[in-house]
Amino acid sequence: MTNPMQPKPRQGLPTPPKGWPIGSYTTYAEAQRAVDFLADEHFEVQDVTIVGVDLMQVERVLGRLTWGKVIGGGIVSGAWLGLFFGLLVGIVVEDPLMPLIIGLVGGVVFGVVTTSIPYAATRGQRDFSSTMQLVAGRYDVLCDPKSAERARDMLTRLRP
Repeated sequence: MTNPMQPKPRQGLPTPPKGWPIGSYTTYAEAQRAVDFLADEHFEVQDVTIVGVDLMQVERVLGRLTWGKVIGGGIVSGAWLGLFFGLLVGIVVEDPLMPLIIGLVGGVVFGVVTTSIPYAATRGQRDFSSTMQLVAGRYDVLCDPKSAERARDMLTRLRP
């Protein structure tokens, strides 16, 4: 019988991975290939976990930002958004051309405004575009202890 006064354990909270290491790889693609190999060999892959170790946040610089690129990007993204909304409205009205034109113009204005204001707010402190990635120094493949030895033996047959 459960105690109604005792709080229930929370479901879905992050927990550290469990299992025995069956392989360690320098790239995620290699770790994924190892798990795929196990799946091809009919191993119970639900017992396997890929763990990124020594995590790093990497910012890859794509290029210099200029007002021309900022405004051009705003025009393109706004035009797509405006065309989308114009098409949606055009489906339900008698003359679909007018909503398309209004949507396109409105989208371009919206796109230019929403890209220019944040860029102007940086005052030249960030004149480049970039992407952020979370990368691991290595990728360990862990397996439930009950089948880890068998998985490790199977991975010895995986060719580099």
